[in-house]
Amino acid sequence: MKKILFTLLTMLFTTVVIAQHKPAYVLYNAKGKKISYKKMLSRLSQKDIVLFGEFHNNPIAHWLQLEVSQDLGAQRKITMGAEMFEQDNQSALDAYLMGKLSAKGLDSSARLWNNYKTDYAPLVNYAKENKIVFAATNVPRKYASMVSRLGFSALDTIPDREKAWIAPLPIAYDSTLPGYKKMLEMMPGHNNASNFPKAQAVKDATMSHFILKYFVPGNLFIHFNGSYHSENYEGILWYLKQEKPQLKYATITTVSQKKLSSLLAENKGKADYIICVDEDMTSTY
Repeated sequence: MKKILFTLLTMLFTTVVIAQHKPAYVLYNAKGKKISYKKMLSRLSQKDIVLFGEFHNNPIAHWLQLEVSQDLGAQRKITMGAEMFEQDNQSALDAYLMGKLSAKGLDSSARLWNNYKTDYAPLVNYAKENKIVFAATNVPRKYASMVSRLGFSALDTIPDREKAWIAPLPIAYDSTLPGYKKMLEMMPGHNNASNFPKAQAVKDATMSHFILKYFVPGNLFIHFNGSYHSENYEGILWYLKQEKPQLKYATITTVSQKKLSSLLAENKGKADYIICVDEDMTSTY
């Protein structure tokens, strides 16, 4: 009996040791140096706006979004916002947050992403439970689609009432930004290829506009978006700095690697804080 018990304890100890040496993620700073969650949180708490870049189907990023929100929310007042909600759905989102609309009602009233229930509902429900403002920051997708086909001039045809759902016109645009140039390179010979980065810019500009609209001095605004919208200090952050360069910003991004022991050179400098996730991590869809 003692021998069996010893064997079981040995197996349990071995399993724990292996688990400790097989982390699901590692945090790095922009220079590729490992950083603790506690230290990252301490630094984030001193900012005005945090852009949290995710892989939309990565469970580690979604889990950390909730953890960061809860931990920062315990330290100071926060405002939340997300790419995953388009501005014309703000009234439905507000009604849900105030308890005037059920979860089912929100699902039928707003254009929720397919992975809303697993990946974003926890964030929205945290905001609801704690009476935190949650901003729908993204441009209605039909307008981004219009720009991808016809360019910025298509936005001039939108009714004035609906222009309130996008960034003020004309949209500032720097075609030399590396992220937008990279999008062009990905569309060689494609019809209207030059409009694809413009559609991205409309999203970035609109998210920046509504982040600032809902930003409350003294509060910390935490925004959730796809990593491409804020990594390399471009996208949303570029627009934010054009409008409010005096605010204190921080960016987080998500990357995946086969090995987590060190950050690949290609992933350094993408953000202030980099969540490096095992590339074998299960996806949410």
